[in-house]
Amino acid sequence: MDPDEQLNKIRERIDAIDSQLLDLISERARCAREVAQVKLEAAQSEDGPPVFYRPEREAQVLRAIQERNPGPLASEHVASIFREIMSTCLALEQPLSVAFLGPDGTYSQAAALKHFGQSAVPVGQASIHKVFRQVEERLCDYGVVPVENSTEGMVGQTLDCFLESPLQITGEIELPVVHHLLAARGTELSSIKLILGHEQALGQCRHWLDSQLPDVPREAVASNGEAARRAGIESGVAAIAGELAATLHQLEPLASAIQDSSTNTTRFLVLGKESVPASGHDKTSLLVSARNRPGALLGLLRPFEENGISLTRIDSRPSKTEKWTYVFYIECEGHLTDEVMGEVMGQIEEHSIMLKRLGSYPRAPI
Repeated sequence: MDPDEQLNKIRERIDAIDSQLLDLISERARCAREVAQVKLEAAQSEDGPPVFYRPEREAQVLRAIQERNPGPLASEHVASIFREIMSTCLALEQPLSVAFLGPDGTYSQAAALKHFGQSAVPVGQASIHKVFRQVEERLCDYGVVPVENSTEGMVGQTLDCFLESPLQITGEIELPVVHHLLAARGTELSSIKLILGHEQALGQCRHWLDSQLPDVPREAVASNGEAARRAGIESGVAAIAGELAATLHQLEPLASAIQDSSTNTTRFLVLGKESVPASGHDKTSLLVSARNRPGALLGLLRPFEENGISLTRIDSRPSKTEKWTYVFYIECEGHLTDEVMGEVMGQIEEHSIMLKRLGSYPRAPI
């Protein structure tokens, strides 16, 4: 059989498979509509709003898909495909509005789209505080805020907002940070007179900038999205930003992947108003304020060790109520509904003057 005939037969098989995929996706969408109808009818009888988005259910589905994946596609890529299918089907039930730290083109927006899919409605906000407010006032269904970068550490403003907010953490997102040097189409690297970027982005690309463009001035701006916006309209200006910003502002990369660390990753938290049931692979976040006495921190941490619960993060912030007193942000494995976690919470309360349960949520599935 000649190559052309072989290719034609393979393409016929692909066309047949595509037709089957379309039928199955359409059937899944019809099931989503049926689910929406059942939830609406149940909500009317229970006199409460229907819950369309189930974070723990989505995490379970995505984990199961990755576990069953036979290849040759990478499990993460397969999960991303199913994330979009689930996002589109959910939009048939109820499109989700998601507040994020804007403007358009930021990594926060990229994180929101990674977690909720392209069918979600992203709503940019000028500050982390305003993201919290949008969800608190039910102007948006969920919010996405940065909490930690692998090279720059914790985001203090996010932790401070949790002190005063009633919101729950309903999910987490891990987003690899890949910085590009972007400029308007047709711009040459030699013509760049100013480099813009968020303060952290400039710091994360310091070595590359020092070696490649040591004499070009750098200016910190509110966000990489703002840097990209200005690079698109100002001559001789380049921005440090990601692929989403390049697409939204029609910019071209003068240099790609210029971050100093190849493992640079930012974690984001998803904000919601309702607690999330256990998914089987969960984390819990707490804010704890200890009494100002010797061994206070040890008293907070000992219950985790004694009950075999692994801590994944601990950080401190000034309490802002009394000088030289601190609030500890603690993340651990497990769910607040676990029996052992209830015992740990009781023991921590004995050694603390404040214990705030920020929520239990699925570990980032992709």
